[in-house]
Amino acid sequence: MAKNSDVPAMVGVLARAFDDDPVACFMFRGDKRRRRGLPRFFAIQLRHMYMADGAVWTTDDHAGVALWAPPGKPEPGLRDLWYLSLLLPDLLGLGRAIPDAAHLLAEVTRRRPRQPHWYLATIGTDPTRQGQGVGSALLEPALQRCDAEGLPAYLESSKHRNLAFYYRHGFAVTGELQVPRGGPHLWFMWREPRPV
Repeated sequence: MAKNSDVPAMVGVLARAFDDDPVACFMFRGDKRRRRGLPRFFAIQLRHMYMADGAVWTTDDHAGVALWAPPGKPEPGLRDLWYLSLLLPDLLGLGRAIPDAAHLLAEVTRRRPRQPHWYLATIGTDPTRQGQGVGSALLEPALQRCDAEGLPAYLESSKHRNLAFYYRHGFAVTGELQVPRGGPHLWFMWREPRPV
């Protein structure tokens, strides 16, 4: 489990891991805006949403990070939305960016299963360490917890190449979404708990 002192390093690794992510590129349009906005987004996500009310795992060398929301907190609350509103300056300046971002978040929230589950909000590995087992090491403790509690897990993936990784860990695609106006394609994935 991560500690508060890990936050700066985790922000850096997540910003690097998501620099080419289709959702990040859609939400923070333009390299300069994205490279300013992603660290702010991940700092808010970590400090105000997941370190306090979720479960955050990182490796000893901060090569990767996984942020999970427990059952009962799969959707952002009013406090979370207020913190995320601090990102508006990073979205401003591109006429459609704010309504497009709001539509995407609303649609993803609408499609989230209502059955109790652990929600993998974010997982990222430093680009220099991808393909070396870091992501699997980050998933293992959370999925063991899901299995021990008899609870499913859920995530959204915005990269087709990541689907095989999630399949290996027991996830299956349950739906897809193509975001309009050049937005990303998302895959919704579910994992039933395995017997322990």
